[in-house]
Amino acid sequence: MSLQRTALLFAVLITFNTALAASGENEDTPELRQEIEALKQDYESRIEKLEQRLDKTERQARKAERKAANAAEIAEDTAVAASSSTSAQNAFNPAIGAVLIASWADIGTGWDAIPGFMPGGELGVGDSGFSLGESELNLNSNVDAQFYANLTLALEDMGGSAELAIEEASIQTIALPHGLTIMGGRFFSGLGYLNAVHRHADDFRDAPLPYQAFLGGQYKNDGLQLRWVVPAPLFLELGGELNWGNAFPATSDSGSGPNAWTLFMHAGGDVGTSNSWKAGLSWLSADVMDRSSDLAPMQTFTGDSDLTVLDFVWKWAPGGNPTLHNAKLQGEYFWRDERGLFNGMSYDGSQTGWYVQGVWQFIPQWRVGYRHDQVDANNGPQFAGTLLQDPGRASKRDSVMLDWSYSEFSRIRLQYIRDRVLTNADNQYFIQYLVSIGAHGAHEF
Repeated sequence: MSLQRTALLFAVLITFNTALAASGENEDTPELRQEIEALKQDYESRIEKLEQRLDKTERQARKAERKAANAAEIAEDTAVAASSSTSAQNAFNPAIGAVLIASWADIGTGWDAIPGFMPGGELGVGDSGFSLGESELNLNSNVDAQFYANLTLALEDMGGSAELAIEEASIQTIALPHGLTIMGGRFFSGLGYLNAVHRHADDFRDAPLPYQAFLGGQYKNDGLQLRWVVPAPLFLELGGELNWGNAFPATSDSGSGPNAWTLFMHAGGDVGTSNSWKAGLSWLSADVMDRSSDLAPMQTFTGDSDLTVLDFVWKWAPGGNPTLHNAKLQGEYFWRDERGLFNGMSYDGSQTGWYVQGVWQFIPQWRVGYRHDQVDANNGPQFAGTLLQDPGRASKRDSVMLDWSYSEFSRIRLQYIRDRVLTNADNQYFIQYLVSIGAHGAHEF
């Protein structure tokens, strides 16, 4: 018998005794006893029913708890399965995005080669007038629980005709232990800092002079890459690459072995809550066979090309929140040593270059930036009249830009360049727009 039931019966007995004491042992006592007994049975019946309902409610609550726990487990399993879904599921559901770029330019003389350097890849600032530039179409997705795939196609207007090129086509592991990642296919090399950044994500319209002179704008790797994020208090990443492609400054051959090797190291960390930094050291070594240029196809170079790159980036955002104000300072230094035969003559040249740039968001959506970039060649006096003729001075530029971004998906940029690549200085003006539609992945640090 429960506590509530005992108390109720006790109250009934007290009432019964009180009634007896008040009435005495008279003729009404048997009837009163019967009424009290009936009342007692009625209360016991009600209490029993209440206890049954309470027991039923408790059982239903425990059953509901078990169902909720099962539902949570099913939801968790579903989320895990969705994050690493099968190939068949992802084959029809990749993240698809596009970047549209166009600009207007007012350029004086312009240039398509840098004095003292053999040109390769994409050089120069283009022509005056309106240009669609290079737009991108990107598809990427997890293949399964082990691999991630990425495809980027570049579409460019070349004198009225469209040219489609494969900019990236790679697969990457996502489940190797101990911070290891392997990537294979075509991808932007981890050399330096800016090389792995897509052009539309850069803070200026064109690549700095060292990237144009030493890497043809941007160095792509057709091969393999291994990265290792070292378990350390600070961010520390080590990596290496093998390249079978012909991206400048390398050239391809018919051999089965790679023709270029890359090693890189990056470290970084936070300073308080408002500052962060990243620094790196990279080395690229390429075996070159009969490298030539469209400007002088008969002038070729065969030999070894070694490039060393130092990079540094510092970012500031008050309290770690870049929404209102933020700033970024970055710079890289390049040194290249090439040895071999150029145009049938022994060649041992040394070339250097560097740039430094800063960008400041002074109010939300508005940024201003400045960049100085320059390169210099020391090839020797015997190459007069060739592409490697020493210019006797450094080629340099100074650029200022102002851009407005309504959101992270749209940007309009104004840029001015004081160009001193050639002997005569040139003033160059640009208006550029960049628009991203569809899936838009996060940019690297």
